[in-house]
Amino acid sequence: MSGKGCIKCESKDAGKKEVAMTGTGLSKMFDVQRNEFIVVYCKNCGYSEFYNKHSSTPSNILDLFFGS
Repeated sequence: MSGKGCIKCESKDAGKKEVAMTGTGLSKMFDVQRNEFIVVYCKNCGYSEFYNKHSSTPSNILDLFFGS
């Protein structure tokens, strides 16, 4: 593998989406979605990685996915 591109198929065609998820306990009971992530996915094979929205800068997320 070259280390550039998707780790499963080496494609360089990726997309990203923001998602929110509930936690446990009271936040789950009241459907409070406090956990926010950015999902980066390969458009070729569907492989996906989740990144914490508040600890990752958007410009670096694709670099992390591609192993740069």
